[in-house]
Amino acid sequence: MKILVLNSGSSSLKYQVIDVEKEEMLVKGNYERIGQPNSFLTHKVNGVKHKFEHPAKDHEEAIQFVMKRLLSPEYGVISSLDELAGIGHRVVHGGEKFKESVIITDEVIKEIKDCASLAPLHNPAAVLGIEACRKAMPTMKMVAVFDTAFHQTLPKERYIYPIPYRYYEEYGVRKYGFHGTSHQYVAERIAKILEKPIEELKIINCHLGQGASVCAIQNGKSVETSMGLTPLAGIPMGTRSGDIDPSIVTYLIKHENLTPDQMENILNKESGAYGVSQISVDFRDIEAEAAAKNPQAILALANYNYLVACYIARCAVAMGGVDVITFTAGVGEKGLEAREAICSHLTFLGVKLDLEKNNVKGEEREISSQESKVKVYIVPTNEELMIAKETLKLVKKGEN
Repeated sequence: MKILVLNSGSSSLKYQVIDVEKEEMLVKGNYERIGQPNSFLTHKVNGVKHKFEHPAKDHEEAIQFVMKRLLSPEYGVISSLDELAGIGHRVVHGGEKFKESVIITDEVIKEIKDCASLAPLHNPAAVLGIEACRKAMPTMKMVAVFDTAFHQTLPKERYIYPIPYRYYEEYGVRKYGFHGTSHQYVAERIAKILEKPIEELKIINCHLGQGASVCAIQNGKSVETSMGLTPLAGIPMGTRSGDIDPSIVTYLIKHENLTPDQMENILNKESGAYGVSQISVDFRDIEAEAAAKNPQAILALANYNYLVACYIARCAVAMGGVDVITFTAGVGEKGLEAREAICSHLTFLGVKLDLEKNNVKGEEREISSQESKVKVYIVPTNEELMIAKETLKLVKKGEN
């Protein structure tokens, strides 16, 4: 059964077609600069990348052009739309309304729009993709898979903020958490690797990339996570600050005469490892400068690794221990120096790496030593496969 997975941005459209039963990605692509005269599509099939310079004024034109590629004898992987069981849409924020993935209806679209104030950069873009698909393929079954849904199992005392309660009641201000599909995928995968029921494991997954979050997964459920009301909170990221003293915001607004939008831009796009290092948003560049003894690069990485380790410890507290720590996403899968530095702070938990095993990038494997009391693994994430599985499950359920 084949599923089309879509991740819509405000001016982009990423997609994959996945054979769910074989767990095989058949094609992937990215339509960029939608709405601009220089928009283009990068389409990769059978290991070959193709680029199409094709203006698309909106997401509807973009999806129509993509579907022609998917159906074409030369670039495609399906001969008719009947080969697609459904379309899975990644939606960043589901608020408190959506505790699991859902079949998309008019009411669901309205609720996604209502959550837009909590994810103004993401939810409106997701709606653009959904509505474009509805126009292009009106009879196709579609599913919304929410980044926040996996974290709806957080206990209330862990998701509520210690501010006036009316802000939660009136505006839904609380911790929501993100990267849910990645955390769920890795948790299910590590349970299979260890050949243990997921209900018997205490897992801490570190999704470390340009966006990053740490999640405590107990009995297969999220019980603590680092991101909060928005994806800005938690551990520092490529350009995002993560948790800081909230008074810093008002202090800088007053002293630099900043608007709220300017302050938000600083915290989201000028902070994190980039803000401290003053070098790059790419951790590889910062690591290269650190190797060359650049003090700002060294400081940025030390700050980052320490704070990730602190959140891992917090997640261990949430579960009363930990059986396995997993690293995933760009930095988690490829940053061997980061993994080593983070784990060096966790020896009090009994964590001990095998440095030879850790000398690898992007490969699924155990990297802890035989003496380690906590197993440590690299598990490459596959959010698209998770979305495809959720989509197929709901489509089949709707047919029964």
